[in-house]
Amino acid sequence: MRPRTVRPRLAADDGSVVAEFALVVPALLSVLGLAVMVAGAGVQTIRLADAAAVVARQTARGGADSVPGTLAALAPGAVMVTSVEGDLICVRLTRSVDLGPVEAVQLSGRSCAPTAGG
Repeated sequence: MRPRTVRPRLAADDGSVVAEFALVVPALLSVLGLAVMVAGAGVQTIRLADAAAVVARQTARGGADSVPGTLAALAPGAVMVTSVEGDLICVRLTRSVDLGPVEAVQLSGRSCAPTAGG
């Protein structure tokens, strides 16, 4: 007769790994989603700042005619505010950006350029 193998009894914490996994995965996905949204907002802010620099240079050089086309190409939907600070023409672009499930966020970029005579 063969010796009978005895199976170990189930421990009281069986299944806890599955429960922990079920709790941790949604939290990790939430943090990852938040990181992607923040990175997206950062990229949009950099694009606005770049567009503001181009528009400020165009405006300072007297090319205000081409500004609407530049804004439409580089920062569609952005609102432009221009100010003069000494010998500088400063441009601030502001745009509302939708970041998924979060409410729309106001982002802005600002740049200045010396005037053509400065």
